[in-house]
Amino acid sequence: MNGADGGLALLQVLAENSFDSILITEASAEGKIIYANDAFEKLTGHEPSSVIGKTPRILQGPETDEKVITKLSDALKSGGKFEDKAINYKKDGTPFMMYWRVVPIEVAKKIVAWVAIQREVPVL
Repeated sequence: MNGADGGLALLQVLAENSFDSILITEASAEGKIIYANDAFEKLTGHEPSSVIGKTPRILQGPETDEKVITKLSDALKSGGKFEDKAINYKKDGTPFMMYWRVVPIEVAKKIVAWVAIQREVPVL
């Protein structure tokens, strides 16, 4: 596969066929969603097109651990990677334990977006 277009096509196929939810957000203070794959809808009940322009905070609720969210915020501010789990909420309000990893997308040593890879994990 040659060139950037081939690489982008490969990444698109991977994201669209992943078993895990993939969410991409802007690297801005608002962190608006710019991409969600079909697995995101299976995980959360939110259609990908309905979340574009919103923030991942739509998944948070009363039982979401603020310490984890602060840890995420600190990682984003420092440009680091993040990995943890927290209770989030599906579109219908059902709580679930979500494990996720957030990594920066860098272009010319500048973070331009964030990728979150998410999955539901059983509560023990």
